[in-house]
Amino acid sequence: MWNATAISKRLGIEYPIIQGPFGGGGSSVDLVAAVSNAGGLDSFGLQTVEANEIGTIIGRIRKATERPFSVNLWVSTPGSIPEVDDVVMAGKIQAMLASHFENLGLEVPPLPERFAPDFGEQMEATLEARPPAVSFVYGVPPDWVLEQCRSRGITIMGTATTVQEAKALELADVDCIIASSSEAGGHRGSFIKSAEDSLSGAMSLIPQVVDNVRLPVVAAGGIVDARGIAAAFALGAQGVQIGTAFLACDESNASDPHRKALFSAHAENTKLSRAISGRLARNIQSDFIDEIHLTGSSIPPYPVEAWFVKQLQAAALKQKRYEYLSFSAGQTTSLIRHKKASELMDELVRETPRLLERMFRGSAAV
Repeated sequence: MWNATAISKRLGIEYPIIQGPFGGGGSSVDLVAAVSNAGGLDSFGLQTVEANEIGTIIGRIRKATERPFSVNLWVSTPGSIPEVDDVVMAGKIQAMLASHFENLGLEVPPLPERFAPDFGEQMEATLEARPPAVSFVYGVPPDWVLEQCRSRGITIMGTATTVQEAKALELADVDCIIASSSEAGGHRGSFIKSAEDSLSGAMSLIPQVVDNVRLPVVAAGGIVDARGIAAAFALGAQGVQIGTAFLACDESNASDPHRKALFSAHAENTKLSRAISGRLARNIQSDFIDEIHLTGSSIPPYPVEAWFVKQLQAAALKQKRYEYLSFSAGQTTSLIRHKKASELMDELVRETPRLLERMFRGSAAV
């Protein structure tokens, strides 16, 4: 009965295994179906999705699975141009990226009217579509969001990178806390202190969060196999969130170069940097990231940097100039083995109870 935890009961799933959301477009309906139909909980990242598309996506998910699923939103996501002089901002982008756009035969695009979807509009559309669960990163959801989720019976999951953030989420009365350690790939969702000052590994973060909140805790960061699940449970977690291992699967919406990179030896070399989006994120190290990273304080804030880099990378992908792409990855990519989400879930479900039983027998013998 290893799987009968507070997390699995609250979410209505068979196994307390959550597929981590991919906010940059890596999520897919096929991956949702594969994970949720196998008894886990898939999370579809909506960060870059416009509000008028959310209902359609959730409708497609419901056709693909009758099991519970989740969607993910970024709380602190300004959509308009930040209060920075446009000329100065354009100048920074010009200086950093002009040569790269030129190498692709393009000019640096002008500043758009809006850099990202509006969180409030996204949330309204999500509430109308009523997914079974919603997870949040980058902050405590506003009171109106929490109230509307509760009134609709939507499970609320908040993401913390520190004990202080976990306590803030508990005060807001979310249903469970996802404790995201520094080994995780993608963006660091810190919202109280800077992300650079919120880099605790799993061995430190998980037990401290468990001991300081009454809510059930989901461990996230660096988990790719049954050993990671057993270790998370030993630290007090009642569920796990796995991102990179599912991103590497054929069902994800990751690009072919991204999936190939995750299975390469180079994937072991990851780097935390603000270079790609203006917010701290872990990606596979590359010369492109290193070059922008060295500009330091000249990197524009999110979402300005993210928008311009996205334009550059979209053009680079079309031209097969993969040296300009960034590949999100956690620190344990060398342990990834599966290219099918169903096979990954099968192994996790089969091997986790064996490891936990072995651990129990060992402790009993002592």
